[in-house]
Amino acid sequence: MNGFQDDLTGFADDYALGLMSPAAAELFEAVMATDPALAERVAHIRDALIPLDLSATPQTLPAGFAARVQDRLAHVAQDHPPARPAHMLGVDPTAPPMAANLPAAPVRRWMAGIAAALVLGVALGFGGALQRPEPQPVVMAVLLDDAGVPRAVVSDYGNDTAQIRFVSDIDVPQGFSLQTWTLPSAQMGPQSLGVLDGPRATLLQGPDLPDPGNNQLYEITLEPEGGSPTGRPTGPIIAKGLAAVQTGI
Repeated sequence: MNGFQDDLTGFADDYALGLMSPAAAELFEAVMATDPALAERVAHIRDALIPLDLSATPQTLPAGFAARVQDRLAHVAQDHPPARPAHMLGVDPTAPPMAANLPAAPVRRWMAGIAAALVLGVALGFGGALQRPEPQPVVMAVLLDDAGVPRAVVSDYGNDTAQIRFVSDIDVPQGFSLQTWTLPSAQMGPQSLGVLDGPRATLLQGPDLPDPGNNQLYEITLEPEGGSPTGRPTGPIIAKGLAAVQTGI
């Protein structure tokens, strides 16, 4: 089981980087629905990549780039055959070799491993969970500090539940707490989404607020331990950002 779980952990990297085929990604998402630890690893990888995504400048690949890469991979596979004899690998020596870096090989490896995980999940009684769609956020906001450095990402699900994930560490002095806020409207004023137990991923259970909208403000402030004594932000703003509606997720 440990080796099998290690394979799934490796798939998490491929999934977060967008290297899976659509079919393999769909199967992997079904496995994540039954494995909170696996889903948490994917979320951690994505959070770690957010600063890179925000700082990267989009570049257009030159014409024929993909074809040249595939051609190069094919030549590398032919120039570097397996070092061990086929009979030692437990495969049919008469079958044509399939290099691990050929385009079809990773897809077959993902599909085989993920399909096995699905079979195992059904055997353990997770069949019903596989059919439940994961909730999707209504809006998301990247919170930046005064220097423009990404600090956290807020996903608001619009049902008094939100989630915050940190992409960089924040120093919280002793005797203070971090608190998350949002501004549904000028009339309502800032509303607390919850006091945080340090800069770590947290599920926020806030008040019953109107559905979040585009450009809605979210922020983190430094407050006295346990949260603001007034119900409004009183401390310095650690990071803030405007929400973007997540359409077609």
